[in-house]
Amino acid sequence: MRGSKSPSFNSPLFSRQVENEYGSYYACDYDYMRHLLAVFRLYLGKEVVLFTTDGIKESELKCGTLQDLYATVDFGSETNETRAFEQQRLIEPRGPLVNSEYYTGWLDYWGEPHSTKSTTVVTNGLQKILELGANVNMYMFQGGTNFGYWSGADYKDKYYPITTSYDYDAPLSEAGDPTEKLYDIRAIIGKFQLVPAGPMPPPTPKFSYGYISLPLRVAFLDILSLLSPGLPFHSSFPLTFETVMQTHGFMLYRTVLPDDILQPVLLSVLENGIHDLAYVLLNGEYKGTLERDRVNAINITGQLGDSLDFLVESMGHINFGANNSDFKGLTHNITLGSTILSNWLIYPLDIDSAVAQEWPPYVPQSNSTAGPAFYTGVFKTPGINYDTYVKFPGWSKGQIWINGFNLG
Repeated sequence: MRGSKSPSFNSPLFSRQVENEYGSYYACDYDYMRHLLAVFRLYLGKEVVLFTTDGIKESELKCGTLQDLYATVDFGSETNETRAFEQQRLIEPRGPLVNSEYYTGWLDYWGEPHSTKSTTVVTNGLQKILELGANVNMYMFQGGTNFGYWSGADYKDKYYPITTSYDYDAPLSEAGDPTEKLYDIRAIIGKFQLVPAGPMPPPTPKFSYGYISLPLRVAFLDILSLLSPGLPFHSSFPLTFETVMQTHGFMLYRTVLPDDILQPVLLSVLENGIHDLAYVLLNGEYKGTLERDRVNAINITGQLGDSLDFLVESMGHINFGANNSDFKGLTHNITLGSTILSNWLIYPLDIDSAVAQEWPPYVPQSNSTAGPAFYTGVFKTPGINYDTYVKFPGWSKGQIWINGFNLG
């Protein structure tokens, strides 16, 4: 959406978006929207066209915008295009028809196959939108990467953590390479307006660095003092990440067994209170993994005073829907049989800072590859830093750092 030149910017004006799918949030708070409108006007002036984006349900459009904001919609190829824009017209009788998020694919969730959407389905939907004289913004046009701990999550009756990769099956891949979908989309657009002549950009060059040996460097618990250099928090019962100002990543929760456990007893978390993944260790030995909405209990045996650790990972904050007040860590008590475990030491972990340091030599306590640990390897580049991909056949979940940078 373009207008005349703005006195504030002295350049062709592009409209600015205020909020995104706020109508999908339960609050429906018009005071909040009016506050945002006032802030945008304060900094951008009156000439800028401000708009919102929401789904096509009447309630979403009603709660997601204001009279002084232009309401656009978003939908994918599975939606009836005519019906979708009729919904927009109920809110905006005049003005451009706009699909601000036309979904070219979808995101990936941990534990599920790579999500794809056929080129034919995407291009057929795009053609119908353009035949209606509507405007369209494609989401995503290029895939990307959620580096570090910033992958996020959805909540649809249960928690869906998003992977590090945000390839999205987009027209331009995560590596920025053109796909069949890009060429077909270009052909559809060419039916309605001129497209630039000439060849498309080629894929970026890739390089195979071969197999890289990753020997065990050190078990996770062997360097706890390096990963959490400050004093731990002491609490009768578990504290969330937010309580101790841990924004993302990992925390370690430690207590001891209150009695001898000679026969297997169920170790469980109440109220689905693993947010979001926990590696359970007894005296440093890996016993199993608890996962939100999937596995809430394991059986253990042990002796009075044995050290019991929960290494808890935040797999991403919820970024869509009504359950945005989602706390991380152990959000409810841990029970051993019928006994609620108490007297916890809680270690916030700053792994990124620790990885960036020069580590002293450590002698691994064991050669076990079952529990959390660090594995290190070295590879050389051929003088030019080509793109590449990493694959870990036979491994499970973890984080990758290259020269101290957290890939995810």
